[in-house]
Amino acid sequence: MNQMIYRLLLFASLLGLLAGCASPATSAIPTAIPPEILPTIIAQTAESANRAASETAFALLAEVTPTNTRRPTSTFTPAPTFTSTSIPGHKQAAIMITSPGAMSKVISPITLNMDIATGKSKIVQVDLYGEDGRLLTRTLKRNVPTSTEGVLQTIKVTFEIRAASELGRLTVSTQDEFGRVQSLNSVRLVLLSSGLEEINTPGSPYEPIRVFAPAPKDSPSGGILNLRMDLWPFNLKPVIAELIDPEGKSLGLRFISVSHINPQMIETTIPYNISEPVSARLTIRQDDDRIPGLFYLYSQEVLLTP
Repeated sequence: MNQMIYRLLLFASLLGLLAGCASPATSAIPTAIPPEILPTIIAQTAESANRAASETAFALLAEVTPTNTRRPTSTFTPAPTFTSTSIPGHKQAAIMITSPGAMSKVISPITLNMDIATGKSKIVQVDLYGEDGRLLTRTLKRNVPTSTEGVLQTIKVTFEIRAASELGRLTVSTQDEFGRVQSLNSVRLVLLSSGLEEINTPGSPYEPIRVFAPAPKDSPSGGILNLRMDLWPFNLKPVIAELIDPEGKSLGLRFISVSHINPQMIETTIPYNISEPVSARLTIRQDDDRIPGLFYLYSQEVLLTP
């Protein structure tokens, strides 16, 4: 019995010894990569890494929400507007040409419509000039009713030109009882030998000149007339202020330089020399800068004393 137990213990001891001498369990060793395919695997691995990095970057960019930055708002500043401050306060033009308007294209005969305040002569003179200043036609209308407010008049103006077209000037004037020019106004036209007319609208209905001094009841004396006026010139030609007696003789003259064509206040003097009181006519006129001749004239009576 003891012999049997001894053998069992010996067998168990041997089994334990064998178990202690056995190698511990380890993970499998990876198989070595053949050298000839190692570069290809490295390149594929790098490409995969770059693709993953790019996808991550795009994902991050897609998540970024742009912030709207408000730009500074530009403030609109209106351009300066030309305003003829005093022209609406001027009197209605003594010769207001209502048709045709400036640079209208016209054929013969021209239908001239106007609102006109005639002088004591009751004569209205209409002259049509060609582009070189030659007189194409002159029309006189007599016994036109006088009115300080103006009278509507229509006059047919016939003409003939050799060219197909040319620039022209239609001039309307009135005279006082002494034959002095009282008022004169003009409009430039395109004269056509044939074709279709193009009638433009009229310009300002007001006088471009308003005289503040001398006033209608003033009587200048001492050989000097003080002239103060609001002027809207037609061009840059000099404006001429002149005193004319009933016989048509010039008593005094002043040339006024014009530097711009905007409304402007003019103050100047006109010297004169008389020995007795004279009922003179103060005329203010300007020539045409395109066609030779007078373009506009304004006048008023003034009693001059020595």
